[in-house]
Amino acid sequence: MTTTFEKKIEILREKFFLSSSQAKVNDIAESFISRAVSFNSCITEDEVKQIIRRVKADKASDPSDISNRALQASLAELISVLTSLFNACVIHKYHSKQFKKTQTIVLCKSKKNDYIDSKMYRLIALLDIMSKALKSIMIKRLSDIIKTHHMLSNAQMRARCK
Repeated sequence: MTTTFEKKIEILREKFFLSSSQAKVNDIAESFISRAVSFNSCITEDEVKQIIRRVKADKASDPSDISNRALQASLAELISVLTSLFNACVIHKYHSKQFKKTQTIVLCKSKKNDYIDSKMYRLIALLDIMSKALKSIMIKRLSDIIKTHHMLSNAQMRARCK
């Protein structure tokens, strides 16, 4: 059983902080969209409500310490502010530094005898709730555009959920 703090740190460093390598992209064929795609860039209050309500209420709090339950409970008062904030992000093409913050914690898998094995640990990344909401809205919109304008081949569409 691992007993020294330094040994545990070394195990975690080897497991989770691998040396970086460049992705090879030279085998990707050139692709382009031959026509302009128009869409409504204004995020609606209904979209924000739908996303915020979908988040599980009792998940761990994110780096901003805003709990999902508190956000959902005060949604009626905050909906116009959140909608304005998200629209400002889209209009100005700006993603707040606060939205980019994450908190990563290391969990030990339970009922394991020897924590010298790096497989006994797992990382959990806590992401900002506002960032998750904005990303979810944008992913849904992009997905709808891709589907509407047939931007993926049938083979690629089969790989998507639903």
